[in-house]
Amino acid sequence: VKNIQVVRIGRFEVDAWYYSPFPDDFAKQTKLYICEYTLKYMKRRKTYEQHVQTERIRSPPGKLIYRSKAPTLSADCLAAGLEQPAELTIFEVNGSLAKVYCQCLCLFAKLFLDHKTLYYDVDPFLFYVLCEVFDDGGHHIVGYFSKEKVSIENNNIACILVLPQHQRKGYGKLLIDLAYQISIREGKVGSPEKPLSDLGQLSFRSYWTQVLLHALRAHRGNMSIKELSVMTAITTEDIIATLQSLNLIKYWKGQHVISVSPKIVDEHLRANSRASLRCDPSSLKWTAPPPVTDK
Repeated sequence: VKNIQVVRIGRFEVDAWYYSPFPDDFAKQTKLYICEYTLKYMKRRKTYEQHVQTERIRSPPGKLIYRSKAPTLSADCLAAGLEQPAELTIFEVNGSLAKVYCQCLCLFAKLFLDHKTLYYDVDPFLFYVLCEVFDDGGHHIVGYFSKEKVSIENNNIACILVLPQHQRKGYGKLLIDLAYQISIREGKVGSPEKPLSDLGQLSFRSYWTQVLLHALRAHRGNMSIKELSVMTAITTEDIIATLQSLNLIKYWKGQHVISVSPKIVDEHLRANSRASLRCDPSSLKWTAPPPVTDK
Protein backbone atom coordinates (compact mmCIF):
# COMPACT_ATOMS: atom_id res chain seq x y z
CA VAL A 1 0.00 0.00 0.00
CA LYS A 2 1.35 3.41 -0.99
CA ASN A 3 2.32 5.43 2.09
CA ILE A 4 3.73 8.76 0.92
CA GLN A 5 1.35 10.42 -1.52
CA VAL A 6 3.38 13.39 -2.80
CA VAL A 7 7.00 14.54 -2.84
CA ARG A 8 8.26 18.07 -3.34
CA ILE A 9 11.65 18.14 -5.11
CA GLY A 10 13.02 21.38 -6.53
CA ARG A 11 10.17 23.21 -8.20
CA PHE A 12 8.10 20.06 -8.72
CA GLU A 13 5.41 18.36 -6.68
CA VAL A 14 5.20 14.76 -7.86
CA ASP A 15 2.64 12.07 -7.02
CA ALA A 16 4.24 8.90 -5.66
CA TRP A 17 3.31 5.63 -7.40
CA TYR A 18 4.37 2.94 -4.91
CA TYR A 19 5.25 2.22 -1.29
CA SER A 20 8.79 3.08 -0.13
CA PRO A 21 10.29 2.00 3.24
CA PHE A 22 11.34 5.40 4.57
CA PRO A 23 12.12 5.38 8.33
CA ASP A 24 9.01 5.31 10.58
CA ASP A 25 8.45 9.01 11.25
CA PHE A 26 8.90 9.83 7.58
CA ALA A 27 6.87 6.88 6.30
CA LYS A 28 3.84 8.20 8.18
CA GLN A 29 3.84 11.49 6.27
CA THR A 30 1.59 11.97 3.26
CA LYS A 31 4.07 14.52 1.82
CA LEU A 32 7.86 14.59 1.92
CA TYR A 33 10.26 17.38 0.94
CA ILE A 34 13.44 16.27 -0.83
CA CYS A 35 16.55 18.34 -1.60
CA GLU A 36 17.31 17.84 -5.30
CA TYR A 37 21.08 18.07 -4.69
CA THR A 38 21.68 15.99 -1.53
CA LEU A 39 18.41 13.96 -1.74
CA LYS A 40 18.00 14.54 2.00
CA TYR A 41 14.33 14.00 2.90
CA MET A 42 12.37 16.21 5.31
CA LYS A 43 8.91 16.22 6.88
CA ARG A 44 8.24 19.95 7.12
CA ARG A 45 8.13 22.67 4.52
CA LYS A 46 9.87 25.16 6.84
CA THR A 47 12.80 22.77 7.42
CA TYR A 48 13.03 22.21 3.67
CA GLU A 49 13.02 25.94 2.85
CA GLN A 50 15.75 26.61 5.44
CA HIS A 51 17.80 23.73 4.03
CA VAL A 52 17.44 25.03 0.44
CA GLN A 53 18.62 28.51 1.51
CA THR A 54 21.69 27.27 3.40
CA GLU A 55 22.75 24.20 1.35
CA ARG A 56 25.86 24.91 -0.73
CA ILE A 57 26.09 21.52 -2.50
CA ARG A 58 24.84 21.87 -6.09
CA SER A 59 25.63 18.48 -7.65
CA PRO A 60 25.70 14.74 -6.88
CA PRO A 61 28.70 13.56 -4.78
CA GLY A 62 30.56 11.77 -7.57
CA LYS A 63 32.79 12.10 -10.59
CA LEU A 64 31.51 14.15 -13.54
CA ILE A 65 31.86 11.76 -16.50
CA TYR A 66 29.56 13.32 -19.11
CA ARG A 67 28.70 16.86 -20.15
CA SER A 68 26.93 17.89 -23.34
CA LYS A 69 24.66 20.57 -24.73
CA ALA A 70 21.04 19.70 -23.93
CA PRO A 71 18.84 18.84 -26.92
CA THR A 72 15.88 21.11 -27.65
CA LEU A 73 12.80 20.01 -25.74
CA SER A 74 9.70 19.08 -27.72
CA ALA A 75 6.83 21.54 -28.06
CA ASP A 76 4.74 19.26 -25.78
CA CYS A 77 7.33 19.46 -22.98
CA LEU A 78 7.58 23.25 -23.24
CA ALA A 79 3.77 23.59 -23.35
CA ALA A 80 3.60 21.54 -20.13
CA GLY A 81 5.74 24.21 -18.40
CA LEU A 82 9.08 22.37 -18.46
CA GLU A 83 12.12 24.61 -18.85
CA GLN A 84 14.77 24.20 -21.53
CA PRO A 85 18.06 23.16 -19.87
CA ALA A 86 21.41 24.43 -21.16
CA GLU A 87 23.36 21.21 -20.55
CA LEU A 88 23.04 17.58 -19.49
CA THR A 89 25.55 16.08 -17.07
CA ILE A 90 26.10 12.59 -15.68
CA PHE A 91 27.92 11.79 -12.44
CA GLU A 92 29.33 8.40 -11.43
CA VAL A 93 28.61 7.99 -7.71
CA ASN A 94 30.26 5.19 -5.73
CA GLY A 95 27.89 3.49 -3.28
CA SER A 96 30.65 2.84 -0.75
CA LEU A 97 31.98 6.45 -0.85
CA ALA A 98 28.62 8.28 -0.84
CA LYS A 99 26.54 5.80 1.13
CA VAL A 100 23.93 8.20 2.56
CA TYR A 101 23.28 9.90 -0.81
CA CYS A 102 22.85 6.52 -2.54
CA GLN A 103 20.55 5.20 0.20
CA CYS A 104 18.43 8.37 -0.12
CA LEU A 105 18.39 7.91 -3.91
CA CYS A 106 17.15 4.32 -3.55
CA LEU A 107 14.39 5.27 -1.10
CA PHE A 108 13.29 8.14 -3.35
CA ALA A 109 13.40 5.95 -6.49
CA LYS A 110 11.26 3.24 -4.83
CA LEU A 111 8.34 5.70 -4.84
CA PHE A 112 8.25 5.18 -8.64
CA LEU A 113 9.48 1.58 -9.01
CA ASP A 114 7.36 -1.46 -8.27
CA HIS A 115 9.93 -4.24 -7.93
CA LYS A 116 12.97 -2.57 -6.40
CA THR A 117 14.52 -4.26 -3.34
CA LEU A 118 17.87 -2.44 -2.89
CA TYR A 119 17.73 0.30 -0.24
CA TYR A 120 20.50 0.17 2.32
CA ASP A 121 23.22 -2.17 0.98
CA VAL A 122 24.57 0.25 -1.62
CA ASP A 123 28.30 -0.56 -1.26
CA PRO A 124 28.45 -3.06 -4.19
CA PHE A 125 26.92 -0.56 -6.65
CA LEU A 126 27.80 2.41 -8.82
CA PHE A 127 25.08 4.97 -9.54
CA TYR A 128 25.03 7.02 -12.74
CA VAL A 129 23.00 10.17 -12.06
CA LEU A 130 21.68 12.25 -14.99
CA CYS A 131 21.14 15.98 -14.36
CA GLU A 132 19.86 19.04 -16.18
CA VAL A 133 21.88 22.25 -15.83
CA PHE A 134 20.30 25.69 -16.14
CA ASP A 135 21.68 29.21 -15.86
CA ASP A 136 21.80 28.85 -12.05
CA GLY A 137 24.68 26.35 -12.49
CA GLY A 138 23.06 23.69 -10.29
CA HIS A 139 22.88 20.06 -11.44
CA HIS A 140 19.20 19.06 -11.10
CA ILE A 141 18.59 15.28 -10.95
CA VAL A 142 16.28 13.87 -13.64
CA GLY A 143 17.07 10.14 -13.52
CA TYR A 144 19.70 7.47 -12.89
CA PHE A 145 20.72 3.88 -13.31
CA SER A 146 22.62 1.64 -10.92
CA LYS A 147 25.10 -1.08 -11.78
CA GLU A 148 26.89 -3.75 -9.78
CA LYS A 149 30.64 -3.14 -9.51
CA VAL A 150 31.15 -6.87 -10.13
CA SER A 151 28.37 -8.75 -11.93
CA ILE A 152 28.63 -12.50 -12.39
CA GLU A 153 25.83 -12.34 -15.01
CA ASN A 154 27.44 -9.37 -16.85
CA ASN A 155 24.51 -7.08 -16.00
CA ASN A 156 25.31 -3.52 -17.06
CA ILE A 157 22.13 -2.07 -15.51
CA ALA A 158 20.60 -3.17 -12.19
CA CYS A 159 17.92 -0.51 -11.90
CA ILE A 160 16.93 2.44 -14.11
CA LEU A 161 14.54 5.34 -13.56
CA VAL A 162 13.66 8.63 -15.17
CA LEU A 163 11.65 10.74 -12.72
CA PRO A 164 7.98 11.09 -13.79
CA GLN A 165 8.16 14.84 -14.42
CA HIS A 166 11.10 14.29 -16.82
CA GLN A 167 9.75 11.37 -18.83
CA ARG A 168 9.12 11.72 -22.58
CA LYS A 169 12.35 13.71 -23.02
CA GLY A 170 14.36 10.73 -24.31
CA TYR A 171 16.44 10.46 -21.13
CA GLY A 172 15.76 6.72 -20.68
CA LYS A 173 17.45 5.88 -23.99
CA LEU A 174 20.36 8.20 -23.12
CA LEU A 175 20.95 6.30 -19.86
CA ILE A 176 20.65 2.91 -21.60
CA ASP A 177 23.12 4.03 -24.27
CA LEU A 178 25.55 5.27 -21.59
CA ALA A 179 25.48 1.82 -19.96
CA TYR A 180 26.37 0.17 -23.29
CA GLN A 181 29.06 2.77 -24.10
CA ILE A 182 30.69 1.92 -20.75
CA SER A 183 30.42 -1.83 -21.51
CA ILE A 184 32.14 -1.23 -24.87
CA ARG A 185 35.01 0.62 -23.14
CA GLU A 186 35.25 -2.21 -20.58
CA GLY A 187 35.57 -4.69 -23.46
CA LYS A 188 32.50 -6.57 -22.21
CA VAL A 189 28.97 -7.38 -23.32
CA GLY A 190 26.13 -6.42 -21.01
CA SER A 191 22.44 -6.88 -20.38
CA PRO A 192 19.96 -5.36 -17.92
CA GLU A 193 19.11 -7.33 -14.79
CA LYS A 194 16.09 -9.58 -15.31
CA PRO A 195 13.16 -9.72 -15.00
CA LEU A 196 12.41 -6.48 -16.84
CA SER A 197 9.20 -4.56 -16.16
CA ASP A 198 6.80 -4.20 -19.11
CA LEU A 199 8.02 -0.63 -19.66
CA GLY A 200 11.65 -1.75 -19.33
CA GLN A 201 11.11 -4.51 -21.90
CA LEU A 202 9.68 -1.99 -24.38
CA SER A 203 12.50 0.52 -23.79
CA PHE A 204 15.34 -1.99 -24.15
CA ARG A 205 13.79 -3.77 -27.13
CA SER A 206 13.36 -0.39 -28.87
CA TYR A 207 17.00 0.53 -28.09
CA TRP A 208 18.39 -2.83 -29.24
CA THR A 209 16.30 -2.65 -32.44
CA GLN A 210 17.65 0.77 -33.44
CA VAL A 211 21.29 -0.06 -32.60
CA LEU A 212 21.24 -3.42 -34.40
CA LEU A 213 19.48 -2.08 -37.52
CA HIS A 214 21.99 0.77 -37.84
CA ALA A 215 24.90 -1.68 -37.44
CA LEU A 216 23.41 -4.03 -40.08
CA ARG A 217 22.85 -1.16 -42.50
CA ALA A 218 26.42 0.08 -42.04
CA HIS A 219 27.74 -3.41 -42.90
CA ARG A 220 25.05 -4.18 -45.51
CA GLY A 221 23.80 -7.11 -43.41
CA ASN A 222 27.09 -9.03 -43.69
CA MET A 223 27.70 -9.62 -39.99
CA SER A 224 27.57 -12.61 -37.68
CA ILE A 225 25.71 -12.48 -34.36
CA LYS A 226 29.08 -12.65 -32.57
CA GLU A 227 30.43 -9.67 -34.56
CA LEU A 228 27.29 -7.66 -33.79
CA SER A 229 27.71 -8.46 -30.10
CA VAL A 230 31.35 -7.34 -30.01
CA MET A 231 30.55 -4.09 -31.84
CA THR A 232 27.47 -3.12 -29.77
CA ALA A 233 28.15 -4.79 -26.36
CA ILE A 234 24.65 -6.34 -26.63
CA THR A 235 24.59 -10.01 -25.56
CA THR A 236 24.00 -12.69 -28.21
CA GLU A 237 20.79 -13.71 -26.39
CA ASP A 238 19.37 -10.17 -26.59
CA ILE A 239 20.45 -9.89 -30.25
CA ILE A 240 18.75 -13.18 -31.18
CA ALA A 241 15.51 -12.25 -29.35
CA THR A 242 15.43 -8.79 -30.99
CA LEU A 243 16.16 -10.06 -34.52
CA GLN A 244 13.58 -12.84 -34.07
CA SER A 245 10.96 -10.21 -33.21
CA LEU A 246 11.84 -8.49 -36.52
CA ASN A 247 11.92 -11.75 -38.52
CA LEU A 248 15.56 -11.09 -39.45
CA ILE A 249 17.04 -14.37 -38.27
CA LYS A 250 16.79 -18.01 -39.36
CA TYR A 251 17.71 -21.24 -37.64
CA TRP A 252 19.84 -23.16 -40.12
CA LYS A 253 21.94 -26.32 -39.60
CA GLY A 254 21.69 -26.02 -35.81
CA GLN A 255 22.57 -22.35 -35.47
CA HIS A 256 21.04 -18.89 -35.75
CA VAL A 257 21.93 -17.06 -38.96
CA ILE A 258 21.14 -13.42 -39.77
CA SER A 259 19.02 -13.28 -42.91
CA VAL A 260 18.62 -9.76 -44.29
CA SER A 261 18.96 -7.69 -47.40
CA PRO A 262 19.81 -3.94 -47.33
CA LYS A 263 16.29 -3.24 -48.58
CA ILE A 264 14.65 -5.08 -45.65
CA VAL A 265 16.95 -3.29 -43.15
CA ASP A 266 15.96 0.08 -44.65
CA GLU A 267 12.26 -0.83 -44.41
CA HIS A 268 12.65 -1.72 -40.72
CA LEU A 269 14.61 1.48 -40.08
CA ARG A 270 11.80 3.53 -41.61
CA ALA A 271 9.31 1.73 -39.36
CA ASN A 272 11.56 2.40 -36.33
CA SER A 273 12.65 5.88 -37.38
CA ARG A 274 11.66 7.83 -34.27
CA ALA A 275 14.84 9.69 -33.29
CA SER A 276 16.01 9.03 -29.75
CA LEU A 277 18.65 10.59 -27.57
CA ARG A 278 22.10 9.00 -27.53
CA CYS A 279 25.22 9.34 -25.42
CA ASP A 280 27.81 11.29 -27.44
CA PRO A 281 31.02 9.21 -27.03
CA SER A 282 33.20 12.33 -27.40
CA SER A 283 31.47 13.85 -24.34
CA LEU A 284 31.96 10.72 -22.20
CA LYS A 285 35.08 11.09 -20.03
CA TRP A 286 35.27 7.55 -18.71
CA THR A 287 38.00 4.93 -18.93
CA ALA A 288 37.90 1.38 -17.59
CA PRO A 289 39.87 0.91 -14.35
CA PRO A 290 42.91 -1.38 -14.65
CA PRO A 291 42.10 -5.06 -13.97
CA VAL A 292 42.63 -6.19 -10.38
CA THR A 293 45.43 -8.73 -10.21
CA ASP A 294 46.09 -11.12 -7.35
CA LYS A 295 49.53 -10.67 -5.88
